[in-house]
Amino acid sequence: MSAFRSVPLGAVCLLFAAACAATPQFEGRDALAPSTRPSPLAPPALAEAVRRLWNSSPDIQAARAELEAARARARAAAQPLYNPSLALDAENADVDRRTTGISLPLDLGRKRRARADQGQAELRASEAAYDVQRRDLAARWLKAWAVAALAGRQSGLGQRRVALMRRFDALAAERLKVGDIGSPERDLAALALGEAQVQQATLQSQAAAAQAALLAIEGRVAPAPPPLPSGLPPAIDVITPRATGDLPDMVQARSELASAEAGVQVARRARVPDPTISFTGGQVRSGPRTDRVIGMSVSIPLPVLNNGRAEVDAAIADVDAAAARLQSRRQSLDARLAGFSERYRALRHADEAFRGSRAAAFEDRVALLEKLWRAGEIGTSDYLVQLKQSLDTALSGLELEGQAWQAWFDYLTAAGRLNDWLAGRTQDANR
Repeated sequence: MSAFRSVPLGAVCLLFAAACAATPQFEGRDALAPSTRPSPLAPPALAEAVRRLWNSSPDIQAARAELEAARARARAAAQPLYNPSLALDAENADVDRRTTGISLPLDLGRKRRARADQGQAELRASEAAYDVQRRDLAARWLKAWAVAALAGRQSGLGQRRVALMRRFDALAAERLKVGDIGSPERDLAALALGEAQVQQATLQSQAAAAQAALLAIEGRVAPAPPPLPSGLPPAIDVITPRATGDLPDMVQARSELASAEAGVQVARRARVPDPTISFTGGQVRSGPRTDRVIGMSVSIPLPVLNNGRAEVDAAIADVDAAAARLQSRRQSLDARLAGFSERYRALRHADEAFRGSRAAAFEDRVALLEKLWRAGEIGTSDYLVQLKQSLDTALSGLELEGQAWQAWFDYLTAAGRLNDWLAGRTQDANR
């Protein structure tokens, strides 16, 4: 409320006292009640909701299909490079010839081994990418879930404000008819109600937007997610971060580097010509005479026009790029963990301090304001200003709580422990 004028206490005191007494209480716990000791593990219902999300998400289904494709490509890369060829020759002339031949290129350069190594490295990169996809989807959903849950609480608190102001406005209209108050006091009540309704519309639109964002990630009408825990997120020291090298992002980057290094070997061994050995057998008939023939031939390509050096140079450049990306990824992950750790510590400390302060005692403060107003210690305009400040503070406290939960999910993601937290583990887990 932008401004309120002081008005006589007289009949307005009795008027607003009746409004306060008739206002329905806000359902549920106090929005800013002191928190209980937080659990270091995710609620089972929350973990189940994330598992349902993984099972139904098209993004995860696509990632799973890509992983299966990578497995198939790895199996294909381990297969022999060449298949034998069968040749049948027949000739009718002065000499009738009937021969059968079989030929097979020989992998003397061990190209199959190099291709198999590259396929395995690409498979490990795909497995790590699948883990990253699952983790990132869970983090997005959890953050959207926290925003939607807090937006719902804020909307509920706003509804209480509207109910309080609507009752006050109705009583003011009745008192104005009988002459107990004047027009300025009546206008004051109407202004308070109008502002509360505008603010509530904003809160409701924010809650609807948060629900829409959550639904966009789920992609379907899913069972209602569990409510946000009433306490603070866990302390940061209950979750030990993984070593940077064990994070799936780093596993993916290292596997991509290994794939690029294997690609150099593939390119180098491709420069080695593979000979083709052929065996031929059959018979040749010339007049009354028939002879059996057996032959063997060896052919080898000559790398004269294209010696494959450019492919090797390109593969070496790919290794340099992959190594640089690996180093960049490591620096980024270290910086992200440090940044999210400090941000979470700061927000959690602020939220904890807020809950332990007088500012969090919303119900007590509203009751005290009413008592002071009844006793004539404060005027009506002062009462409304302080009541508005109390409501705004309560909403700000919910916003701070939401930011703390957002920072908690960011920290778990950066620490490589989000899936562990959802699975009920804190430290000793491989994934």
